[in-house]
Amino acid sequence: MDAIEAARAVVEDQHPEARTAFLGGSVATGRGTATSDLDVVVLLHGAPAPYRESLQYADWPVEMFVHTEATWRAYIERELPTRRSPLLWMCADGLLLFDTDGLGARLAAHARALVAAGPSPVPADEIDDCRYAITDLLDDLAGSTDPSERLFIATELVRRTGELALAVAGSWGGGGKWLARRLETTAPELNARLHHGLREVLDGRAEPLVTVVDEVLARVGGRLWVGYKRAGTP
Repeated sequence: MDAIEAARAVVEDQHPEARTAFLGGSVATGRGTATSDLDVVVLLHGAPAPYRESLQYADWPVEMFVHTEATWRAYIERELPTRRSPLLWMCADGLLLFDTDGLGARLAAHARALVAAGPSPVPADEIDDCRYAITDLLDDLAGSTDPSERLFIATELVRRTGELALAVAGSWGGGGKWLARRLETTAPELNARLHHGLREVLDGRAEPLVTVVDEVLARVGGRLWVGYKRAGTP
């Protein structure tokens, strides 16, 4: 059973009353691997939505995201300020499996419009938080001689620097492989340099990674340590 057949079949099996459904994620965008699952978004009239479930169907692992129209919109609104919304992208880039009453077409159009409009600008205090965290990691990397420590410091530096670069560019973010994919689309040279810098750290040379991290920081004012201050929660 191919991916589309399996996605339609699992929705019919689990929710025959569904209004519409999408197949999203790596499989839908042509970037599936041997271990990819089926990301299936299902829209119901009401209960038991909303919920999320991981299951096995035929030969496919399935991640099912079940919503009503109201909860779908609420989740999207909640995720938009984070500038990364898997649910939004599953419906914007995904395949519409079926659409009983036009809801799927409306949600797909809305999702594509939101994606095209881009995320909201990053607040200045959030940028400063990123600068501070990255500066702290750079100091840790400079002072560490332990290979295990350097591995985790450098990996965290790559992740945070990639996220900052996407935010500054006004691009959508992502986690894990989706961070790499967003960077490859938005800043392919940076993506390659971060990858190279990480490998160099593992071979004992931190300078290439430090250089590229500092270049990204320079776009937002450089390193930040002295003068950084945040109020605590009472």
